[in-house]
Amino acid sequence: MTPLEPGDRLDQYRIDSLVTRSGMASVYRATDIETGRPSAIKVPHPEAECDIVFFQRFEREAAILREMDHPGVLKGMPEEDQSRVYLATEWVDGRLLREVLTTEGPFPPERSTRIALAICSALDYLHSHGVVHRDLKPENVILDAEDRVKLIDFGIALRNGSRRLTFGRLSNVMGTAEYISPEQVKGKRGDARSDVYALGVMLYEMLTGRTPFEGPNPLVVMNARLKTAPTPARKIDPTISAELEAILNRAMARHPSDRYATAREFAEDLRNPQSAALSTAPTPPQPLRKALFYGGLALIPLTILALEFYVAFAS
Repeated sequence: MTPLEPGDRLDQYRIDSLVTRSGMASVYRATDIETGRPSAIKVPHPEAECDIVFFQRFEREAAILREMDHPGVLKGMPEEDQSRVYLATEWVDGRLLREVLTTEGPFPPERSTRIALAICSALDYLHSHGVVHRDLKPENVILDAEDRVKLIDFGIALRNGSRRLTFGRLSNVMGTAEYISPEQVKGKRGDARSDVYALGVMLYEMLTGRTPFEGPNPLVVMNARLKTAPTPARKIDPTISAELEAILNRAMARHPSDRYATAREFAEDLRNPQSAALSTAPTPPQPLRKALFYGGLALIPLTILALEFYVAFAS
């Protein structure tokens, strides 16, 4: 099929303009002729429709967006009799968080926290409905003029109970290098705590103007989070409170069990930072953890020997 052009009709939609074109799909601004409302139309490229994994992910994204109903989540339009494969959603006026960060960042703590809380609300809704985004990043968040958020692009989102759309051990790592969680780097599917990790990275970036792990290529960036701790946020900007830094550290903990279990818990500490544990810190790098572990093992025989001497002399 030929690409759509302004003025073309697609069922009840009139194409107004091309918004973006990627390797797999194009997004257009359109007008719903029946209601007059602006809409966004995502159309897979013909070659992408032949990719069974992409097509199944596209169908999953469409189903998620049509079923979710939260002001912070892009809303999909009901499926009608379609003349070709596409996804129609509401049109959102605003700018990508990435663009706002590039032109205005870093943000003051108050604004950073306000945006993070709005994202927490959307995540809490998604997670309570069995959906994990798995690709949270500034490119997938739209901000309007009042900093209200809208999460977009659910192309690799995961639903509870859905089968894995990969080919055994040849599956690719899901997510974006700067925001992907350590467990996803290791090839695990990720869960709600993976979204919490990504939001922690985004909050760190909003506060400091940089991501916690950087490098010359994505592999270096992903590997860094498995071996090193991020530069403390307060070292980059001393005006960041110790409590907020502690919240960041917990959200970005290397091991999922050390993170906030839910977006709601994350939000509670953001609203009440004085209650956050200041002792919270990133998980020590793996070599240090091993050194502490084996060092503890080495102390066991010494402790036993000391006890034997004590018992001998005491008797």
